[in-house]
Amino acid sequence: MNEFDHFIKEKLRIKYYIRYTDDFVILDENPVGLASLLPIMREFLQDQLALELHPKKIELRKLRQGIDFLGYVVLPHYRVLRTSTKKRMWNKLLPWDGNSFDSVESYLGMCKHCNGHKISKEMREVTNYDECWKSNVIYPATSVPLIIQ
Repeated sequence: MNEFDHFIKEKLRIKYYIRYTDDFVILDENPVGLASLLPIMREFLQDQLALELHPKKIELRKLRQGIDFLGYVVLPHYRVLRTSTKKRMWNKLLPWDGNSFDSVESYLGMCKHCNGHKISKEMREVTNYDECWKSNVIYPATSVPLIIQ
């Protein structure tokens, strides 16, 4: 994908291009200009990298509607967790068995990167996370207590 990055930035001179692994976003004020890039990008990806754009994952939308990217919905001035991401979190955490905080810590980390204060608070309450830290006992996935001194 490095070749694609250079193609987008240097050949097409796209100013607002964001990529993480195989997901990318291009921002522009001109929807017609964005639509005209699709055949050019498709051709480059097919010819140079033997890749194809997934037809159901191409969206032209206004920024104020939010961009669904990497588990978040990115809006002009803030980010929120995607609804399906929240559902997946709760499905994995509930019912809480009290044995592993690995998933809790991962999800709390995700919440730090968006406006996820409410869900973070709910997660801490359901898992009794704060009390376990106060008592210096956290139970990792192995179910063997780790005592932090």
